[in-house]
Amino acid sequence: MAGEPEIDTGTAARSVGGIPLRAFAPNAITALALCFGLTGVRFAIGEEWDKALAAIIFAGVLDGMDGRIARLLRAQSKFGAELDSLSDVIAFGVAPAMVLFLWSLQYAPKFGWTAALALAVCCALRLARFNSRMDSEFQPHKSAGFLTGIPAPAGAGLSFVPLYLWLVTGNDLFREWYIVMPWGLGVAMLMISAIPTYSWSSIRLRRSWRLFALAGVGLLGAALVTAPWHTLLAVSVIYVTLIPFGLASYARIRRRG
Repeated sequence: MAGEPEIDTGTAARSVGGIPLRAFAPNAITALALCFGLTGVRFAIGEEWDKALAAIIFAGVLDGMDGRIARLLRAQSKFGAELDSLSDVIAFGVAPAMVLFLWSLQYAPKFGWTAALALAVCCALRLARFNSRMDSEFQPHKSAGFLTGIPAPAGAGLSFVPLYLWLVTGNDLFREWYIVMPWGLGVAMLMISAIPTYSWSSIRLRRSWRLFALAGVGLLGAALVTAPWHTLLAVSVIYVTLIPFGLASYARIRRRG
C-alpha cells in the first residue's frame, strides 16, 4: 500500500531467526558453563563435594573462554552479554551458595541460609552493576586496566577456601559454620566492593619473563591435575595477597593522572 515503509526481509529474517552462526560457539560455551555450575549443586546434594567443586571450577574455566572466543570471532552481541550474566549468577552465585549451605551453613543455629543468600545476591548485584556501567564513558578502574571488586568466578573460588582446607587436611574445624559463615560474607562483600583489583589487561610482562610465564602456566595445569585442592588453595592465597598490591598500583596510576 502507498505510504507504508518497505521492510528489509533480510533484516527481518535475521531478527526473527536469532543469533548469527558465528555467535553460536561462544554462546554454547556460556550455556555449558551454566550447566556445569548447576551440576555442582547436583553433586553437592549427593555429598560428592570434590565433584561439586570440580564442576564449578570447570564452569569458571569455560567462563574465561567464551568472551575471548566471541572477540576472536567478532561475535559479541547483546544476547551473549545477557546470557553470560545469567550464567555467571547461577554458576558463581547460586551454585556456590547452595554448595556451602549443604556442606556447612545448614548446621548454623541461625542465619545459615541468610549467609548463603548473601553470596548469591552479592554476585547478582555485582553483575548488575557491571552491566549498568558497560556503556558508561566514566569508568576510572576500567580505564586504568583494573576491575571494580573481585569478579564473580574469583568470588566463587575464594568462597570455597574452607572447603579446600577441609579436603586437604580432613580437619572438621574448617567445616564449622562459624568459620564458613564469616568467610563467605567477607567474599560476598568483596564482590560488591569498590576496591580496584587486577585484571588481565593490568598485567604487563617483560619480554624476558614471557617464557617463564608460559612454563608457569604449564606447571600450574599439571599441579591442578595432580593436587587440585592444594593448588586451588595456593592460588586463592596468592589472589587475596595481591589485593592490597592492586590498591597500591591503582593509587600510583591515579597520582600520575
